[in-house]
Amino acid sequence: MNELPAQVNRLIELAIEEDLSTGDLTSDAVLDGNLEGAAIIEAREPLVCCGLAIARKVFECIGPGTAFTCLKSEGENVLEGQALARIQGSLGVILAGERTALNFLQRTCGVATLSRLYADRASGRTVILDSRKTVPGWRWLDKMAVRAGGCKNHRMGLYDGILIKDNHIAACGGIALAVERARRNAPQGMEIEIEVEDLNGLGEALKSGADVIMLDNFTPEEVSKAVGICAGRARLEVSGNIGLDNMETYLDAAKVDYMSVGALTHSARAVDIAMEIEADRE
Repeated sequence: MNELPAQVNRLIELAIEEDLSTGDLTSDAVLDGNLEGAAIIEAREPLVCCGLAIARKVFECIGPGTAFTCLKSEGENVLEGQALARIQGSLGVILAGERTALNFLQRTCGVATLSRLYADRASGRTVILDSRKTVPGWRWLDKMAVRAGGCKNHRMGLYDGILIKDNHIAACGGIALAVERARRNAPQGMEIEIEVEDLNGLGEALKSGADVIMLDNFTPEEVSKAVGICAGRARLEVSGNIGLDNMETYLDAAKVDYMSVGALTHSARAVDIAMEIEADRE
């Protein structure tokens, strides 16, 4: 598996410290310290697999030498009752890492599973993008899970893309001025995206030469009009209160380049995943 970035390793260390602190009182009290065995991590509901490298790292940090075998691949559909991974080694280590590993997996698989629903619903008619509405400190993990589910990432943070939003426009003094300044001061070759709230704003953004225009909280009818007005002069992104219950209406209204959905990360629920110690112990 690919090397995890430093911020994810720090997050894993923090999570272990949060749960384990000075030790596992229960396991220390009831287990022979030399007892070894194995456990299976399994799905208790259908889900999309994501985050096994994170779970592996948890056990490796607690007990170097613990064997972690992935039984499913990232992005793979998993049925209820199927195993995602097998852990072998000290039962004390396995039990100490159980909850932390599952907390990571339940979240990452949850985001990936929800993202798969959106990607399947879009069925190639548009590109579904995520947003920066992620759990603080989890940005890399949440966006990894979005990709595993079949959707795409918008910018990772404020540092790798320009998106001029309503407050930027208000602070700057208008759409045209904001785009002109962004074009002048942005790194060479970087695209300029701007958010607009109505068709008048769309017209201004087109005249200013924005590369991508985000249609914020437009109705399906307004999106259809916007596509006609734009006529291919810029790429269009639909955003704002898009969900599984209404995205079909937007998809039917007009073909847009992107549809950004904050719910992929801010509203994904944790899926049900459990760990079971195998009966036969070494």
